[in-house]
Amino acid sequence: MPHPSDRAPAHGREDAAGRIWFTIREAAAFTGRNLQTIYSWERRGHLNRDAAAIDDHGRRIYTQAQIAAAERLARRNAAATRRLAA
Repeated sequence: MPHPSDRAPAHGREDAAGRIWFTIREAAAFTGRNLQTIYSWERRGHLNRDAAAIDDHGRRIYTQAQIAAAERLARRNAAATRRLAA
């Protein structure tokens, strides 16, 4: 089993504080979700556009923690919807 420090870095940008930042396209690839799903998270407020940083190309970028929190919120909302439908 490889040591955690030997793992390949995520396909994002790491800042000096160790946070990994992803564009929306990279976030979709990282989570295995469709690109439109990440845009949907933005529309629904799971990803706060005001909290996004902007990269050198003018694209919104989010931290790995922001993306993980958005995914948890989306899953929780989906589970609640399924319970109400049942």
